[in-house]
Formats: sequence, structure tokens, C-alpha cells
Amino acid sequence: MMTQLPGFADTVHDAQITFRALLDSLARPGIAQTTASLQAPTGLGVACAAACLTLFDLETTVWLQPGLPEEVQSWLIFHTGCRFTNNPQASDFAVIWQIDTAPALSEFSWGTAEYPEASTSLLIQLPGLHGGDRSTLQGPGILTKLEVDLPVSAAFWQQWQAMTEDYPLGLDCWCFAANKMLGLPRTARVVTASKADP
Repeated sequence: MMTQLPGFADTVHDAQITFRALLDSLARPGIAQTTASLQAPTGLGVACAAACLTLFDLETTVWLQPGLPEEVQSWLIFHTGCRFTNNPQASDFAVIWQIDTAPALSEFSWGTAEYPEASTSLLIQLPGLHGGDRSTLQGPGILTKLEVDLPVSAAFWQQWQAMTEDYPLGLDCWCFAANKMLGLPRTARVVTASKADP
């Protein structure tokens, strides 16, 4: 089934805006960036949809977390020509809409010693970029320490902390809500986590 839902209004300009936001969000972990706007299909938020159009192409393999509407896959095929896989380990990108039921981070490709960049990048949709337990990050791009309160579980941060111990292997991740994104590169280490105030 094909889709007539448009992509970017200005393909080149909007893709450049979004690509810059994607790069900046990894270079400056925990700092929210804004993507170009578009009319996203049901199941994708604006920022995540913009990132998909910017990152995916004929050479990329994508894993979609089960439960997304069929329209999402049709829209991505129509606008990017990307391929899909049912195996998270075989994906270049993974689109996650429900982090609590997503596979463990270890089930995605962390790259190899020779090609650590040949890993899965995660595109995680969240209800917001705030409101969860506070976690403190350190690493390149962070002046001293940075506190984030993403609405993810303690188990996610435990998996993330374990993953960063295998650097340079690991995953790069973007979290999306509305037209905003926040980057979590594999270099961002969790140093503390605490409960959000009631």
C-alpha cells in the first residue's frame, strides 16, 4: 500500500535543518534540538519522522518495533526506499515507539572491533523529554556533568551504563517528542540516577 502523505515541504532545506539538529544533538548530549516540520503519518511524531526522512535511504535497513501502524512502513518506503528487517541485530536504524516493551539494548548491533560505527542507531519516541527520574551524564560534549530526566525506566539506564563499558562498541540514540530531539551518544556515561520528586 502506497501513501500520498507528503514528506518535507522543502526537501533539501528541511533535510539540512534536521541533519544539523541530529549532529548537534549527539555532539551536545542532553541538549534538546528542533527539527524541520512536516505532516507525519500516524504513529510517528514530527521530529522522529523528520529524522527518518533525513537518515534513511536505499542503502539502509530499518527495524520497526511491532505495533506501529502499517502506514508508517508505507510512508517510509515511498519517501526513502529503505529496506526493513524483523531482526533488530541486522538493522542500521531501529524505530521504537514503546521503550518499555522494546528489546534489550544488547539485542541490537553494537558494531565490531574493526567497525564500531557499523552499529544500530536507535530512534526512540517518548511522550516527552522530561518527567522521568533524574540521571546525570558525563562524557565528550558535556562540560562537567549534565542532568536529564527522560521518561525511561531505571532498567534502560542500567543497560546503557553496561553498554558504555564496551566503548567504542555500542549504540547511538536519539529520543524524540513532538518536534524536539535529544541525543545520547555511546560516549555519554551515566554517573548517578535518582528518583524524580513526587
